[in-house]
Amino acid sequence: MNRQTFARSVFIRVYPYPLKNSMTTDNGIRYYGQQSTQQWQGNGASVSFDAQSIKSKLLTLNQPCYIINQNNQLGVTTEGQVYVPNRTGTVGGTPLVASSQPLNLTQLGDPAFMAFHGASMAYTGGAMANGISSADLVIAMGRAGMLCSFGAAGMVPARVEEAIQQIQQALPNGPYAFNLIHSPNEDALERNGVNLYLKHGVRTVEASAYLGLTPHIVRYRVAGLELNQQNQIIIRNKVIAKISRREVATKFMESAPPKILRQLVEAGEITEQQANLAQYVPMADDITAEADSGGHTDNRPLVALLPSILALRDEIQAKHNFSQTIRVGAGGGIGTPSAALATFMMGAAYIVIGSVNQACVESGSSTHTKKLLAQAGMADVTMAPAADMFEMGVKLQVLKRGTFFPMRAQKLYDIWKEYDSIEDIPTAERTKLEKQVFRQNLDEIWAGCETFFNERDPDQLIRAQKSPKRKMALIFRWYLGLSSRWSNAGEKGRELDYQIWCGPAMGAFNDWVRGSYLEQPENRQAVDVAYNLMTGTAYLYRLQSLRVQGVQLPTYYTQYQPAPLVMSET
Repeated sequence: MNRQTFARSVFIRVYPYPLKNSMTTDNGIRYYGQQSTQQWQGNGASVSFDAQSIKSKLLTLNQPCYIINQNNQLGVTTEGQVYVPNRTGTVGGTPLVASSQPLNLTQLGDPAFMAFHGASMAYTGGAMANGISSADLVIAMGRAGMLCSFGAAGMVPARVEEAIQQIQQALPNGPYAFNLIHSPNEDALERNGVNLYLKHGVRTVEASAYLGLTPHIVRYRVAGLELNQQNQIIIRNKVIAKISRREVATKFMESAPPKILRQLVEAGEITEQQANLAQYVPMADDITAEADSGGHTDNRPLVALLPSILALRDEIQAKHNFSQTIRVGAGGGIGTPSAALATFMMGAAYIVIGSVNQACVESGSSTHTKKLLAQAGMADVTMAPAADMFEMGVKLQVLKRGTFFPMRAQKLYDIWKEYDSIEDIPTAERTKLEKQVFRQNLDEIWAGCETFFNERDPDQLIRAQKSPKRKMALIFRWYLGLSSRWSNAGEKGRELDYQIWCGPAMGAFNDWVRGSYLEQPENRQAVDVAYNLMTGTAYLYRLQSLRVQGVQLPTYYTQYQPAPLVMSET
């Protein structure tokens, strides 16, 4: 086929002519596709030709949508039926231009994910530490059939246990999850978390910030394995692993390491049978590809990360042929219907919302913090040293608008890198730190650290006694740790030190809801936000399906404005 023949066969056939609306009041819709062989038949009065009525019909997602050509005028209806005329011709029909089938929110994402977790939508709330993903948030979303993970990271065991009891009482049948965060410098936190979850029968954890597998996450997973009467493996303890790197994803997609299994058997923490069963199941049921999110993040672009993790999943599944294929979802940067649609269209089984939920009324953030988040733009975020991985140089993404935390936290890390002990810091520099950042003498700060770690993790004090640099790190982590608690509690006088975890999704969400009822933070209820995001996603999917059929829609139709939920009585 020569170039000229190729051009005729492709371009002339696909773009034959634009069909315009010839009405006096132009609704702006154009058609550039092929002439359809299908006909529409129904009540002509149901066809709308004005822009406002057309958009209303496009938004009626539980009904089919037909675009028809009536006397060279393009109109839209949700009624009638479509057929293909027979050879003798059928009278009364109107040419069909394009159509879209009804779309329920449950059709977005992987139905296997929803069935596995007992959820009604493939929409989840990610864990945000220190109870930002609060019990109230988990319960509100759970009652609406959405999975949400309690932000247990950084909280003392007694507070986590209280949350477990509160959530289990409100959601006896779920869905809910609890965060299990990897704490390389505080092993006791992860161990205590697993102890609590096994003790209280918490059946789903969201594992985050892992650099590799630990005995604790392996113990949680494998301790829930058993055989049923049909000799099938039952997985009682579900794991959703949040990752941003292929090497970490691989560890959760594979079976538990034999070396760790042997250690757990010898310690009496799992049985020999459970260790044997572990080789037939992956470490996680679901993998969340975490892109440019708030908090711990590698700032990966979602369009590069998600396809890579999906391909990795397929590669490992082909190798092991697990009875249940791991599902891959995505989070980070998802704050608008457009972003959610793009994520689903790339193959995500579910989406995870984090920063946006932090500004909702049910979150554990203070009123002041929620107001700052509601004013944030996409560029109002930056990276700052993380408290839990301070000495490793790990950073997390935070809000920089309205707070000095990022600058002050970086200053602390620079000083820690330069000097070997608190005593080595020049007097002028130390005085500046005590006045501007800590607002206390550093010796007093250390006394408070000793009291804190004596109750939480005494091993930290033993290590600090052997290493002055380690002692300095604990003192600096005092500020990094408390700054997030000040933000949650709304600590007066410390507003400029608030550490507010936030990704660019927050700014994108604020841009989307500007001018709607969700612009004000006091109106941002998590379930409202969820349904508006998912409804907007479904609406944009409908428009895209019409677009690929050759329909061109003006901007007016492509804008989905959030609307308050109308709850029907049952």
